[in-house]
Amino acid sequence: MSRVEGLRADSSQFTLERKSFSILGGSIHYFRVPRAYWEDRLLKMKACGLNTLTTYVPWNLHEPERGTFNFHDQLDLKAYVSLAAEMGLWVILRPGPYICAEWDLGGLPSWLLQDKGMQLRTTYPGFVDAVNLYFDKLISVIKPLMFEEGGPIIAVQVENEYGSYAKDEHYLTYIQHCLQSRGIKELLLTSDNWEGLSYGGMEGVLKTINLQRLSFGAIQHLADMQPQKPLMVMEYWSGWFDVWGEHHHVFHAEDMLAVVSEILQRGVSINLYMFHGGTSFGFMNGAMDLGTYKPQISSYDYDAPLSEAGDCTPKYQLLRNLFSQYHSEPLPEVPSLQERRAYDPVAIQQHLSLWDSLHFTDKPCRSERPVNMENLPVNNDNGQSYGYTLYETTITSGGTLNSRNNIRDRALVFADRQFVGSLDYKTHELVLPGGKGEMTLSLLVENCGRVNYGKALNEQRKGIVGDVLLSHTPLRGFTIFCLDMKPDFMERLMSSGQWKSDFKSPSTPGFFRARLYVDGPPRDTFIKLPGWGKGAVFVNGQNLGRHWFVGPQHYLYLPGPWLRSGENQIIVFEEQKADDKILFAENPDHGKTIDVYKLPFCTLL
Repeated sequence: MSRVEGLRADSSQFTLERKSFSILGGSIHYFRVPRAYWEDRLLKMKACGLNTLTTYVPWNLHEPERGTFNFHDQLDLKAYVSLAAEMGLWVILRPGPYICAEWDLGGLPSWLLQDKGMQLRTTYPGFVDAVNLYFDKLISVIKPLMFEEGGPIIAVQVENEYGSYAKDEHYLTYIQHCLQSRGIKELLLTSDNWEGLSYGGMEGVLKTINLQRLSFGAIQHLADMQPQKPLMVMEYWSGWFDVWGEHHHVFHAEDMLAVVSEILQRGVSINLYMFHGGTSFGFMNGAMDLGTYKPQISSYDYDAPLSEAGDCTPKYQLLRNLFSQYHSEPLPEVPSLQERRAYDPVAIQQHLSLWDSLHFTDKPCRSERPVNMENLPVNNDNGQSYGYTLYETTITSGGTLNSRNNIRDRALVFADRQFVGSLDYKTHELVLPGGKGEMTLSLLVENCGRVNYGKALNEQRKGIVGDVLLSHTPLRGFTIFCLDMKPDFMERLMSSGQWKSDFKSPSTPGFFRARLYVDGPPRDTFIKLPGWGKGAVFVNGQNLGRHWFVGPQHYLYLPGPWLRSGENQIIVFEEQKADDKILFAENPDHGKTIDVYKLPFCTLL
């Protein structure tokens, strides 16, 4: 079905179907929301007065191994976009290949880093070849959803904030060609923050800006760069993300509303990033590194208008009142709140030490020198992407262990499987106790999340990335175990007969099992682990994300659709400090907060 005319940017206002059109958009990432809740979140978007959904597309989830694609179930992009169309929402797609999104490696697959010479986000042949194969598949999925073919997609973004990276003057033109040569005819646009906006534009591609405050004449700067073109804030940051060990970021509703009101009064189109943040389930959180490495938390609540669990916040109500003024018809009713439950605490019933779990991993790799995660011969030679890697070798004496900053990102160190200390990006040295004869030295290394923004993308290999010295001599002769804790491993673990019920001397690191019995329909809840240290939580095989006592996140969102009536299996992987129970709450505890409006502007770039 061919339509009259899609989104155009030929004058100072957008037109859609040859009528003046303002984009009132919001970002919701399908990969951060349980599929069972897509409809609820999109109905709430529509009821808030928005007319356009924007979403990124994470390459690393859709092509987890080179040439193996997944567009099913939770990753059914076609179903998500089609659902938006059913709701009467337009869609702006942001397919990358790089997306940032506070997502591991900005959405790029880690197997790209197997190539020592890899230059991500450039026209380096190894990168171009991989992008071409991915776009062949991706665009075959999304092309039938384009406006010209009767679908809801009215615009497609060319890469993401490339002006802040800008390592290759030919790269954006290449991505533009990737899209157009495969039949994408809708409006193309770029999005950049203030820092990157001045980077050279492309013929026929509209520039948009990302911001939170209207400082430095940002909108006027964009207008001056593109006279007689429509203006759009592609990312209006409705809140901010959190990193481990710092306070929870908030952006007060009144401050947000003042800026959004002014943007709309100026006739500028807007997309709220995020409208609903959701959760970076599993090990998918990214990290920031603007001089210091800081991994992000699993919650992507973002202090957005819809909370992590889909609640309508005060921001939502204020925005609904504001956006209703831009509609001639009354807005739809807001869907009712999802019911939640604080289940009774459950006791840990069994545990299994990390060491006893090793025979459930894939065959270990033996190597004279340490091998980084991405280059391990696992996952059909695509390497290890996420989780933990255990490096073991034999030593004959104690001494000073020096990582030379080659640990990525954090290692627990054991001598004969007794914990002796940890190494990370701040701590590079550790004294090992002397012993009699040979000892097994074990380093359990966690990938805490690859950097998703900035110039350091090519340096994001994880595990042990170079020599580690013991008394100035490089360690050699490693046995390396991949502990990515994927579903097949967790299934083998759960069906093992080796779990121990004696809880008087639980071994850490290890896995701790409890059973949650749900009577009646399952409801959303939040898991709390006040007496625990650091690790990850799995419910019925689903990886909910990381827990760490340093906060600010002291809960994990457990969606009701991932529970079942009757018995549910909860497994906590714990590195250092286990408790004997797991608690539940109806609402999250965000801990101490900090107002992002009071942070220096440069920290929000």
